[in-house]
Amino acid sequence: MHQLFKIVNLFPSKTSWLFPITQLFKALDSILRISKGNPWKRATIWVCLLLFGLTATQVYAYKASTKIAKSTTVLYNEVTHQREFRGVWAASVANIDWPSQRNLSVAQQKAELITLLNRMQELNLNALILQVRPAGDALYASNLEPWSYWLTGGQGQPPQPYYDPLTFAIAESHKRNIELHAWFNPYRAKSGSSYSLAGSNMARKFPKYAYQYGNLVWMDPGAKEVQDQTYNVIMDVVHRYDVDGIHLDDYFYPYPKEGITFPDEQTYQAYLSAGGSLAKDDWRRNNVNQLVERLSQGIHTEKPHVKFGISPFGIYRPDEPPGIKAGLDQYAQLYADPKLWLEQAWVDYLAPQLYWRIDPPDQSYPVLLDWWLSQNPRRRHIYAGNYLSKLDGGGWLVSEFERQVALSRQETERLSLGNIFFSVKMFLHNRQGINNVFKASIYPTPALTPKMDWLDEEPPNAPSQLKSSSGLISWDKDTSGEVRSWTLYQKQGESWDLQQVLNASATQVSVPPGTYALSAVDSLSNESPAALIQVR
Repeated sequence: MHQLFKIVNLFPSKTSWLFPITQLFKALDSILRISKGNPWKRATIWVCLLLFGLTATQVYAYKASTKIAKSTTVLYNEVTHQREFRGVWAASVANIDWPSQRNLSVAQQKAELITLLNRMQELNLNALILQVRPAGDALYASNLEPWSYWLTGGQGQPPQPYYDPLTFAIAESHKRNIELHAWFNPYRAKSGSSYSLAGSNMARKFPKYAYQYGNLVWMDPGAKEVQDQTYNVIMDVVHRYDVDGIHLDDYFYPYPKEGITFPDEQTYQAYLSAGGSLAKDDWRRNNVNQLVERLSQGIHTEKPHVKFGISPFGIYRPDEPPGIKAGLDQYAQLYADPKLWLEQAWVDYLAPQLYWRIDPPDQSYPVLLDWWLSQNPRRRHIYAGNYLSKLDGGGWLVSEFERQVALSRQETERLSLGNIFFSVKMFLHNRQGINNVFKASIYPTPALTPKMDWLDEEPPNAPSQLKSSSGLISWDKDTSGEVRSWTLYQKQGESWDLQQVLNASATQVSVPPGTYALSAVDSLSNESPAALIQVR
């Protein structure tokens, strides 16, 4: 028996389970001494001792094999990846994208949106531009404007059973680490003639400034009441919802219709009578510029982290740049001056709609992209808009978009930092196998959206209590409220590869053996220093 005591003494003295085993051995030693004359009892006791000894060594081995590793190293500015804005437009007007039909049940609306977001996540897309005000209406709960006809089939009619689609869309987007930018049309009050306007529509509230323009009803951008309505509606959303961005498209003054003059002469004459001196075209441009500047200031005062972006017509003016032809002069006909907005840094990003192929010289994608990148003295982000819907009977091939994204990526130093695709329907229907190409070669791995240092460059704190055990990395839950997501990297040779972007609520992830780093990410894609961990 004294040999067993020698074996026990080989284990570390602080092993907690040794004391009761030692006591048991002492008791058994006493029994053996008493049982010297009974060989059967002695044999039985020795078998028990053998089995117990084997079990005890396995317990010790198990404890040794499940040793927990803790992170003690934090890496500063060593672990990151190439950021990229990977956006899609989802239009609600005329039920282009979502919801796909009027009068869908609430369950069907939610299911469609979940399908859309799941497809985005599958393709590593990271920003949804969701149209929430297509025509003086709202795809969200508003005290300022009526529920959208395109949502419920009757303007002013709430969804039943009641829910707030924008609240739902934001929550589901953020679960999937997708930004949501709320997309507004500033002046259109009605699109088409198949429905009646509710009393809270701005055309009903300000009929003096509501003009029938073909099959549209368009508000007068020169009227202060209209300017205030649009500003207040957008700021209401900024104040009440956790949106990541506010987005306007190319609709300012309406696209010209042959034989129809925009009837704002009375508003212009009132401006002149009040002491104004601008020519009419300059006055119209100034009306739009005032709204853009006011929104920029208001949004960033209310919530400094909310981005403001505009997606103008892709050609600034005919022959700018030289040789470019256009059937429309947005500066002189839409009264939009996106070049000025970039120069004044009123926008955080500009997404010119470069809806042409690469090769035709009259409207060339790379030539136009180069021109826009050259108009950016304040170094804001440029995300080219791509006309993905040309896959649907437009005669374009998927290879055109592969090339366009590649051209955009060649100009990252000049702040070409992503693309936005119109529209998400092409991904939902997998037109021409577009999803297979995006997954295999365009966006095979995840990416965060680019940082905007002029809005905020302060990163969140690094993850705390990072541990690994049996292939599981775990860390403490965020309690600061600053974390939007977590980025998990794996070291491959001398570089770090982004493996996953994890939801803010995550506190663990299973991984194969390797060297990993975990960072916390805030709503502006600022990454914390990375906590290093070994997984064996």
